[in-house]
Amino acid sequence: MSTVSAVLITLTCILVPVSLITVWVHDIVLDTDRYVSTVAPLASEPAIEAAAVTRITAAADARVDGSQVTSDIAAWLESQGLPPRVGKAIKSLGPQLDSAVDQAVTKVATRFVESDRFETVWTEANRVAHTAVVHALTGEGRGSVEVSGGTVTLDVGAAVEQVKKDLVDAGLSPAEKIPEVDKQMVLFQSDKLEKIRDLVHLLDVVGNWLPVLTVVLGAIGVLLARRRRRALVTTMLGAAAAGLVLAIGLVIARRYYLDHLPEQVQSPAAAAEIFDTLVRFLRVSIRTAIVLGILVAIGAYLSGSGRLARAVRGSADRAADSAARWGAHHGVHTGKVGTWVDTHRRWLTIGVLLVLALVFAFWNHPTVLTVLLLVLILLVVLAVLALLAATGREQHDEVAPKA
Repeated sequence: MSTVSAVLITLTCILVPVSLITVWVHDIVLDTDRYVSTVAPLASEPAIEAAAVTRITAAADARVDGSQVTSDIAAWLESQGLPPRVGKAIKSLGPQLDSAVDQAVTKVATRFVESDRFETVWTEANRVAHTAVVHALTGEGRGSVEVSGGTVTLDVGAAVEQVKKDLVDAGLSPAEKIPEVDKQMVLFQSDKLEKIRDLVHLLDVVGNWLPVLTVVLGAIGVLLARRRRRALVTTMLGAAAAGLVLAIGLVIARRYYLDHLPEQVQSPAAAAEIFDTLVRFLRVSIRTAIVLGILVAIGAYLSGSGRLARAVRGSADRAADSAARWGAHHGVHTGKVGTWVDTHRRWLTIGVLLVLALVFAFWNHPTVLTVLLLVLILLVVLAVLALLAATGREQHDEVAPKA
């Protein structure tokens, strides 16, 4: 392997996790439908619902001054000639009145959050706020999602207004006095947010071309190598290892984030759900890259001249020859097609590989299942080509003695 080839392959392996992060950032930030499909499930997560109930209840702050109300009632009763002890008993009910109102607010908020209406409000708010998310990650937070210093917040004012309406409809008239609110739910806080935004901006600039550049550099590195098949195996295993390192880093980042939550974050469980949801597709991409790297490396190795590779290919060819002889014995012939496939089998195999590679490259958000499906298709096609080639050889052997 030449020095230039080694450098390019090493650079490719380094760029693999960077490319995965870049594609993830682009999907989350620049694709509204992708972003909404990512965060929409959060509205039905129990941890998020519990945090939302707590936050909305606190934001509504629909309190009746129980002490004042009971004092007014006690004064009126005493003015009507009732004994003072009756007024004193009435005044003691003030805290219970406050508690009853709080329970009513919590009940209404819970019913709203657990309903489909909250999911609708959540989804629409996130859809409208998608542009604000772009600004948040680039340092220009506006709208429902805002950035102030190192804190990313989501405005829950719309939810509070809906709870206010439900309270009034339920007969709690003091809720009409709830003022217009602009309450925020802290989604993320870090003193390193400025650096994160700088990195996201850089990835946003090169995001469209970095994955392509990574593949091109890897291909050039393999082509410049003295032993190309071994270089391909090395490149794909290195890419898979880089993906594994990124997966481990993601686990460490999650643990660090949850262990250093600021006081403003009221629900660690909700914070964990948000983190897991936002990186869900990144995890899918990492698993896909690891599986793809390993399978391509195995395929490249089995096409080589190693003892195991020759044994596997020999077994496959013997199985195809046996099937061809069985077919010929039962009158199954492929004619010139089998002979042609036997002659051009190598180029047909290369063509199939190129077609499947293009399918994978243009597949929208491939997953591990995508990789396995394409591998299954490849194996089926290779088996058909092997069988056709074997029938071609069988027919050639039958004709040869007559020549």
